[in-house]
Amino acid sequence: MALTRLGANQSVNLASNVTGTLPVANGGTAITSGFINGGSLTMADQWRLTTAFTGNANPIASNWERNDTAPALSYFGSQMTESSGVFSFPSTGIYMVTFHAQFSLSSNSRYCSGYINTTTNNSTYVTAAGADAHISQVASSGTYSYSHTNLIVDITDTSNQKVNFRIDLHDTNTQTGGSSTYDQTYARFVRLGDT
Repeated sequence: MALTRLGANQSVNLASNVTGTLPVANGGTAITSGFINGGSLTMADQWRLTTAFTGNANPIASNWERNDTAPALSYFGSQMTESSGVFSFPSTGIYMVTFHAQFSLSSNSRYCSGYINTTTNNSTYVTAAGADAHISQVASSGTYSYSHTNLIVDITDTSNQKVNFRIDLHDTNTQTGGSSTYDQTYARFVRLGDT
């Protein structure tokens, strides 16, 4: 194959003169739009715990609401549904699930843990991701800490693949934070693309 060098003021219309797939430059990407499989972001949803509670919870079964404090985005595109702390996905796809839990205690606690649980049969849940924090009291009043974890899931069956969230505490006097006006303990769901 003969190569032709172009001068400083010469150009070639690649769209009409090249067939097949153009190679990707070193360090570049072949993605032209969106995140996965050429799609674009189609869904994001934010939920929060509205009321604080004390002790363990498996799952956190009540007091969830969609974020509704302007100008925060409540949701974009389709929506998750929640029933007794179980979150169902609106469609198949690849999702990022994030769980953040805020803790407070007027004492010490070796661990304050937040977990994302998943099921593949709409019945048996297993721990899929988790993060541990601890509280070392630094004053006579409450001391705060938080755990933050996320997980990418491949949802191929919306009837059976679901998630819930769990709190596990060393000192069960620890309070998990909640508020109806700002996010303390919350979950985020973002659909990244097609499965």
